[in-house]
Amino acid sequence: MKTAVSLPDAVFRAAERHAKRSRKSRSQLYAEALAEYLSRHAPEEVTEAMNQVVDQLHADRDPFVHAAAHSVLQRSEW
Repeated sequence: MKTAVSLPDAVFRAAERHAKRSRKSRSQLYAEALAEYLSRHAPEEVTEAMNQVVDQLHADRDPFVHAAAHSVLQRSEW
């Protein structure tokens, strides 16, 4: 999706320099920056995604592997 945003001149110039150094397009740099910002400021979404992965892993849990891992963790110092 295309969109237009206004940036302070100094931010724009710094972004241009960084895009050139990292050999990324301006669009790629802005998309990555916005994605990182959103992940940092919406931790509940990250937690929800991680919980979904854990739930999927638990669905296919092998009882022997679970018992063995539990045993090893009980004997390990934290």
